[in-house]
Amino acid sequence: MDRDDRDDPFGDLFEEIERMMNQMANANGDHADDAGFGTETHVDTYVEDDTVRLVADLPGVSKDDLSLQCDGETLTVSAASDRREYDERIDLPVRVDERSASATFNNGILEVTFDRADDSASIDVS
Repeated sequence: MDRDDRDDPFGDLFEEIERMMNQMANANGDHADDAGFGTETHVDTYVEDDTVRLVADLPGVSKDDLSLQCDGETLTVSAASDRREYDERIDLPVRVDERSASATFNNGILEVTFDRADDSASIDVS
């Protein structure tokens, strides 16, 4: 086996770097639909004693572009601007009281806080 016949150990790495560079270069071109919440946005979830807090990066979006919906188990974040479109369903780590939600949005950072829902309810027996 000649040395030239072996696979280049860095070939996959270089191909991946080239693919990522091409994807970034085409973000404003044919592949603009690929630029969205799932690949570019970082979401952190914090579970505290009585609350659940989510922090999401939404660059290029204004407050008026945001739409939030929650069913107690999933938070749906939707936003559309002239440059980007976000539509993400985030499964919450615990059940929350969706009516307790409060949200702030400042410089592209969305922060949503919920009260944790009671795990069980008392049942009176008569």
